[in-house]
Amino acid sequence: MNAWGMDCNELVELVTEYLEGTLGAEARANFEKHLGLCGSCRNYLEQMKLTRLATGTLRAEDVPADALDSFRSAFREWKKS
Repeated sequence: MNAWGMDCNELVELVTEYLEGTLGAEARANFEKHLGLCGSCRNYLEQMKLTRLATGTLRAEDVPADALDSFRSAFREWKKS
């Protein structure tokens, strides 16, 4: 572990668990320590909160099929890299 608790990449990978309240105590402490030192990650967390608020009521049937296919394709490509 570094002096910041974790690096920015680790924080990004854990942001969903943090927002859902499912991080363990040690990981949460490290996450919050990093947030206290990193303005970029604080901004990222706020963007994720706003995104969740904006999309929280979307249902799969609300998204046009071609857009959904495009999102799935982009996600598959991202996971390969």
